[in-house]
Amino acid sequence: MTNSPWIWAQPDWPHFHWQDEALLPLTRAIQRKTGVLLGKTSATDNETRQALDNLLANILASSAIEDERLNVQSVRSSLARRLGVSDEKPWPTSDRSEGLAAMMFDAIDNRLEPLTLARLYQWHQWLFAEQNSWLGCVIVGTLRSDEPMQVVSGRIDKPHVHFEAPPRNGLEAQLTQFIDWFNQSRDDALLDPLLRAAIAHLWFVTLHPFDDGNGRMTRALTDLALAQADNQSIRLYAMSVAILERRHDYYRILEHTQKGPLDITPWLVWFLETLDATLDHALDSIQRTLVKSRFWQRPATLDISPEQHKVLNRLLDGGESGFDGGISASQYQKVAKVSKATATRHLAQLVEKGLLEKLPGGGRNTRYQIAREA
Repeated sequence: MTNSPWIWAQPDWPHFHWQDEALLPLTRAIQRKTGVLLGKTSATDNETRQALDNLLANILASSAIEDERLNVQSVRSSLARRLGVSDEKPWPTSDRSEGLAAMMFDAIDNRLEPLTLARLYQWHQWLFAEQNSWLGCVIVGTLRSDEPMQVVSGRIDKPHVHFEAPPRNGLEAQLTQFIDWFNQSRDDALLDPLLRAAIAHLWFVTLHPFDDGNGRMTRALTDLALAQADNQSIRLYAMSVAILERRHDYYRILEHTQKGPLDITPWLVWFLETLDATLDHALDSIQRTLVKSRFWQRPATLDISPEQHKVLNRLLDGGESGFDGGISASQYQKVAKVSKATATRHLAQLVEKGLLEKLPGGGRNTRYQIAREA
């Protein structure tokens, strides 16, 4: 086994080590941003819906990392029911969406409960709640079979093995060791909780204990570790979204680490940088929410038309769903579904009320953006 290239075959596995000087600036920045995010979230009047959006994004992204597409509305309905959120047009749920929601809420609501093998089995059963209807060959709710577990690409005659998991023989003992560490390390004052989450991610995905679903199980465990770290019953952010955006790098750093020494500093740096980017995105999102909330408190918004309301919301949303460069009369016409004359009149009214302002330029190129408060 010592001639194996894999990290799990190292003589001192799984005694990881790292270089603190490369990590301390990142952990401090993340802790500061987490505090700011918590404060801003508590200032919003729709904290529950914010949590719903984060949970939904996390589940969808974690599945998308494995090239699996979910019924978005079905998953949202399953999450909304558990959060007590009423949707105007609730979507029918499924065993699949209910299982994914149950796994996510168990990781968050029961974050103080110890991790057990039975709990992992239950997660796996939830993850494949409808496996008979779409992938009947998965062994559900128990450890993988005796066949070698490999991640392979390339031609059949010249395969490239990206990763090979530890042999099935002895897997129970290795998984027990991981579970014991996970439970005991939560109270380890000398181990940063963020590093603990990163180590748990690498360790569990390296064990690859199940026939399928190991990546999604790993990210659920990471959510559990991060929920324990900030001790929040709501998710302030969705890390799987940032991992999805960096999916190529995610697989690259995992492969590099699993073929490397027990000094896992590069993996920890990548994990923390990705978490830091996640927090930046969450802070930007919550700032938009706060700006939007303050905007609708302006007295001038009380007597506007439904079409004006719709367009203003699109502008306030920004990003892909909004108009970061402002909106023109023709765009207003399309979004609001009104005539050209009505679009021009609506825009003039919103400028007069001080809700919109003209951007530099004129004529057909005139664009409008949300007016800053005086």
